[in-house]
Amino acid sequence: MNRSPILVIGSTGKIGRRVVQRLSEGGHAVRNGSRQSDPPFDWEDRATWAPALQSVGSAYVSYYPDLAAPGAVDAVGSFAELAVENDVSRLVLLAGRGEAEAELAEEAVRESGAELTIVRATWFSQNFSEGSFLDSVLSGEVVLPAGDIAEPFVDADDIADVAVAALTDDRHIGELYELTGPRLLTFAEAVAEIAKATAREIRYVPVAVDEFAAAMATQVPGEVIELLTYLFSEVLDGRNAHTTDGVQRAVGREPRDFADYAREAAASGVWAGVA
Repeated sequence: MNRSPILVIGSTGKIGRRVVQRLSEGGHAVRNGSRQSDPPFDWEDRATWAPALQSVGSAYVSYYPDLAAPGAVDAVGSFAELAVENDVSRLVLLAGRGEAEAELAEEAVRESGAELTIVRATWFSQNFSEGSFLDSVLSGEVVLPAGDIAEPFVDADDIADVAVAALTDDRHIGELYELTGPRLLTFAEAVAEIAKATAREIRYVPVAVDEFAAAMATQVPGEVIELLTYLFSEVLDGRNAHTTDGVQRAVGREPRDFADYAREAAASGVWAGVA
């Protein structure tokens, strides 16, 4: 049993809650890091940072909505400095793949002197079942400004497995893991996999970025729309159209394929209301 709690920032998010579950099942003490936790953690309220770090042994760091967001570099750099000052030198940072702004945030954390592992992830498969694209899937028409650019969608469970390995095994200190799935898919092909798994008609409809942002305005927070607009208009340009061995290097197995994710998500009933 690890007696020093591991702080998991973003403990209610797609990756964070999976990290919490795995750590708890492995016998590790966990301190949830969210606005609702006790003590609370809020990136926008720096007074909450020190109490959350008290008596912690290491921390999983994720920034909402993304390290490419305005203010992220200063926030995560300042948090890392505070963590090291409070003898919490072991940090695992979740970052976005192919984002120049996120790399500045990585460097800010590195400069704190922390014992750092960076986990860079491409688009999450679970965005279609737990995130911004769920309502579109349920409507039977996924409208996105993704064109025909291919991405190696990565499963959230693979990301969580790598993060937990990095938090609990010193062999990962200093490593940078770029995580992808095992193959490239366009967004149209990903939607086709979901349609096959659900045995329902679900169409992918390409659209301009500004039309997409207007349509999403009533569904997700403004900061999420800004992030998605940035990702679709700047990052989704083919720079990430290749796979990596990050999952295999970190945990010794192949990453999960998108088709397997789609079948499992369909079996869970999350897409049962598809029109």
